[in-house]
Parts: sequence; C-alpha cells; structure tokens
Amino acid sequence: MIGSLERRPRAAVQDPLMTINLLILLALGHFVADYPLQTDRIATEKCPGCDKVLSWRWWLTAHAATHGFLVACITGMPLLGLAETVVHSATDLGKCKGLYPLGTDQALHLGAKVVWALIVASSGRFPSWIH
Repeated sequence: MIGSLERRPRAAVQDPLMTINLLILLALGHFVADYPLQTDRIATEKCPGCDKVLSWRWWLTAHAATHGFLVACITGMPLLGLAETVVHSATDLGKCKGLYPLGTDQALHLGAKVVWALIVASSGRFPSWIH
C-alpha cells in the first residue's frame, strides 16, 4: 500500500479538491492498466470464444485484477480493489459479448472510479499522500 490512511474530518463536499485528485489518479491508473499494461493477446483472448492459449476466464481475471490492484493501491482500501476487479470483469465481459461499444465500456469503467472516489471521500479516509 502506498502511504497510510488518515481519517480527515472534512467531508468530500467540504474538500472537493482531495476527491478530485483521487479521481484523477484512479482515472490515470485505469488508462495505464487498460492500454500499456494490456497486451494485444490479453485484449483479444479475454473474450469468450477468442481464447487460444488459456481459457478466456484466466485472461479476463488477470486483466481485471490488475485494475483491482491499482485501485487498492491508490485508495488504500483493498475491498475497493476487490470491488473493482468484479465490476471491471463484468463490464469487459459485456463489451466482449457486444452489449455496448468501446466508448460505453470506458464510460462505465470511469463511472466506477467516480463511485470509488466518493466512497473514500465519504469515509474521510484518504491516503495520506492525497492533498
């Protein structure tokens, strides 16, 4: 975990800059995990029916867990990392099944990051390095 959690008395509404900074870090982490860290093989084989080397379930789980790990590290809350892993996996599976295009997929992922930032803000437990 990066830094320590520090309970701060101010709520998100009283100190929106900390929440915005956290959201920016979560969004940047998302794009790092979804683009440079996701190889072409992962992007293809995480979808059912497109897997050749391993079952698509392994590829999708590994990809979603990368996102979950970054959320846990950025927020300092491992349970949010687990939630991100589940939500990211479900969202990507929907895209793989053709339920929505890439733009909608990315909007859903970023919407999840907003939820995680608001959960941290409402708890008042921002990582100590978020200012």
